[in-house]
Amino acid sequence: MESMLNKLKSTVTKVTADVTSAVMGNPVTREFDVGRHIASGGNGLAWKIFNGTKKSTKQEVAVFVFDKKLIDKYQKFEKDQIIDSLKRGVQQLTRLRHPRLLTVQHPLEESRDCLAFCTEPVCASLSNVLGNWDNLPSPLPSDIKEYKLYDVETKYGLLQVSEGLSFLHSSVKMVHGNLTPENIILNKSGAWKIMGFDFCIQSINPSEQEPKFSCKEWDPNLPSLCLPNPEYLAPEYILSVSCETASDMYSLGAIMYAVFNNGKPIFEINKQDIYKSFSRQLDQLSRLGSSNLQNIPEEVREHVKLLLNVAPAVRPDADQMTKIPFFDDVGAMTLQYFDSLFQRDNLQKSQFFKGLPKVLPKLPKRVIVQRILPCLTSEFVNPDMVPFVLPNVLLIAEECTKEEYIKLILPDLSPVFKQQEPIQASNMILLIFLQKMDLLLTKTPPDEIKNSVLPMVYRALEAPSIQIQELCLNIIPTFANLIDYPSMKNSLIPRIKNACLQTSSLAHLGIELEGIYKCTFSHKKLGITKEQLAGKVLPHLIPLSIENNLNLNQFNSFISVIKEMLSRLEAEHKTKLEQIHIMQEQQKSLDINQMNMPEEKKGSNTGNQIDKVFSNLGTDILTGGSECKENGLLTNQRKGSLTLEEKQKLAKEQEQAQKLKSQQPLKPQPHTTTAPVKQTKDLTDTLRENMVSLTNQSINKPKVSSSSSFSSVGIGMGFSSPVESAKRNGLNANIGFQPSGFGMAVGTTSQNFFSNTGITGMANMNMLPAANMTPYSPMNTTTTVSQPVQQSRPPDMSALDSLFGPQKPKISMNQLSQQKTNQWINQFVPPQGTNSPTLGTQMNVMGQPGFGLQGNPFFNPQNFTQPTNSMTTSSSASNDLKDLFG
Repeated sequence: MESMLNKLKSTVTKVTADVTSAVMGNPVTREFDVGRHIASGGNGLAWKIFNGTKKSTKQEVAVFVFDKKLIDKYQKFEKDQIIDSLKRGVQQLTRLRHPRLLTVQHPLEESRDCLAFCTEPVCASLSNVLGNWDNLPSPLPSDIKEYKLYDVETKYGLLQVSEGLSFLHSSVKMVHGNLTPENIILNKSGAWKIMGFDFCIQSINPSEQEPKFSCKEWDPNLPSLCLPNPEYLAPEYILSVSCETASDMYSLGAIMYAVFNNGKPIFEINKQDIYKSFSRQLDQLSRLGSSNLQNIPEEVREHVKLLLNVAPAVRPDADQMTKIPFFDDVGAMTLQYFDSLFQRDNLQKSQFFKGLPKVLPKLPKRVIVQRILPCLTSEFVNPDMVPFVLPNVLLIAEECTKEEYIKLILPDLSPVFKQQEPIQASNMILLIFLQKMDLLLTKTPPDEIKNSVLPMVYRALEAPSIQIQELCLNIIPTFANLIDYPSMKNSLIPRIKNACLQTSSLAHLGIELEGIYKCTFSHKKLGITKEQLAGKVLPHLIPLSIENNLNLNQFNSFISVIKEMLSRLEAEHKTKLEQIHIMQEQQKSLDINQMNMPEEKKGSNTGNQIDKVFSNLGTDILTGGSECKENGLLTNQRKGSLTLEEKQKLAKEQEQAQKLKSQQPLKPQPHTTTAPVKQTKDLTDTLRENMVSLTNQSINKPKVSSSSSFSSVGIGMGFSSPVESAKRNGLNANIGFQPSGFGMAVGTTSQNFFSNTGITGMANMNMLPAANMTPYSPMNTTTTVSQPVQQSRPPDMSALDSLFGPQKPKISMNQLSQQKTNQWINQFVPPQGTNSPTLGTQMNVMGQPGFGLQGNPFFNPQNFTQPTNSMTTSSSASNDLKDLFG
């Protein structure tokens, strides 16, 4: 078996080599390069078809070659008859010119070994497509083996053959005489063309109304190549030795039958006894029923039956066949219109191209690529038609693979990318390309993108027409993610900036900015923070959205973007506030438990509580309290909501907390009042420096009498035992002093607190009973403290009565606020008339104004959880743009 295959392979290789050498000796090769063997056609499929190109123009052609070695078995006179018949057929075809006839590019040339001529590019013969693969190369070309005729191709192909016959019968007064699938050629575009005029019969009275044709008697002794194919021949040829134009119509009916029956003819003829076969055929035709035509579509079945009628007068003529309803198909009519496109004016073409997008989805891809695409791209030479043709070409490109797009479409698109005349057409072309920019950037090679596609976008941004700029800016966000970063940064963004800054219309400026904001807002690599949305973007967009020059669509675009921004702003900030609310509720429960802690544990655990607070302060702020199992917060959301400024302040917070933790506990030290210092620094820096200074003084100086009690109070932070502090100041130990008085803020109330008591007179404050105190909830930050030990009994507050005797009248907080402010404290308070923000009053756990961690502006959670954006109102839209782009 293997030896047989090798022998067959060597034989095929030898024949192919012989054919190639035979062609090389033909004069056709002087002007044409012969390529691959692709098909076969003509009477008996005797002509081998090669692809080729014209040397001078590189124009693609098909080269038909008849190798004389095929007829070596015949005698000399028989060889001459065969050659004469083949020559006659090619010469007749060369003289005839019609769109439905195969176009000859170079006439017949004869050499010692072969006959050859060149035609328009060819795909295959209809016989090859229907499964007759005689005289084809081995292995069989895949494009022929897998070729499938679609319904629209069959309908329009048969219509083309009918139109070709109408031309021959009416205009040329000629009978083809051998119309078979072998003599119908499918060109490169898939159009059906007639060839094989070897046995054509010219009318003997062409000037008269009714043509007459003479017919030769069938001679069975002639070689088969000197006779027509009897399987598609009308019965009158054989039985009555007569023919007319209706004889070709019988052949058309036989071809239609074969097309719908996988290439099988309606009757098989015994060429050895042809008269008997035709007599039997005549009898079968007279009894032809629907059962014999069941594979033929019902809408054309009766017409085929008429074409196969025994009586020629009953058969429809070619012109009648072109008008049957079977050919009134949208796809077939579309293909027919393309074939007659050269006859249409620009107005007719433009109307046709406008409706074409509705038809294209109904057609097979191969039909579109083979038949329609070449016709469309050929119109690119007409600048006025490009805006009407281009949408259809890009619609086809969407269905093509990247390789098909690069090979079949991109070469014709490259000149269109650069078209700038006429201006109106150029503007429409820019718009069409911009709308399909994602397609172009996806399928076009990178080099072509940089050389042709992006320069077109830059040209649109620099166009003098504001409308073109507007459209360009509206479309850019849809494909911005497909543009490489260097091109975006160095070429596209600067042009967008210039287009916005150079416009003189506020309405158009707003439209351009809307496009920029939308792109930035939705881009995964850019983005806009909620602070920028609230502080800059929305205050800028909202006034522009009600500009009088905006139309309804433009207004809707503005509102759509604004709503989307507001939705994101609401979602992000609401999530943040919900987290803070949860932490506040949890902290309240911690403070209540702390209020119920026994006195003994309060004093003993004060230092430990403070250590825990400062040791966990920075970590808890950064992690959102993830270390604390009680709160159960989701840390990922908290981390994701922090801005860079917030993270920087958190780092400073952690650093400050670490410094305070490393310091020694404060001891009672004498205090020397210093002269007021002129406030030239920021309030936060001044407060922090004074706190550090006081701490250092307390550590380095010896103990003094209890009359200087500033350190014992511990600036609201409880650095010494509250019981000992109370005793040194003449207070009963049962006053219920809260050990860790966090939450005292530097504000108006704090100022009154110090100004009315003085540093040494803090013991004379109006202390409210602990039982009436509102628990403090320092939940403006994410910091959490360890849960204190609960106490079992409430403290006794009766000792407070001894503080208020006749000599020491009770003083209310309102009276305290009216007294003179201590000079030492004034250096921490901004002078009147400054723009320093007024800090809200906060209460410590005793219900009194506090001066401690919460009062420190550096530790104030508002400084890093809710950073303020101070934005000056721009005097014009151009100034806002400069702020935006830098």
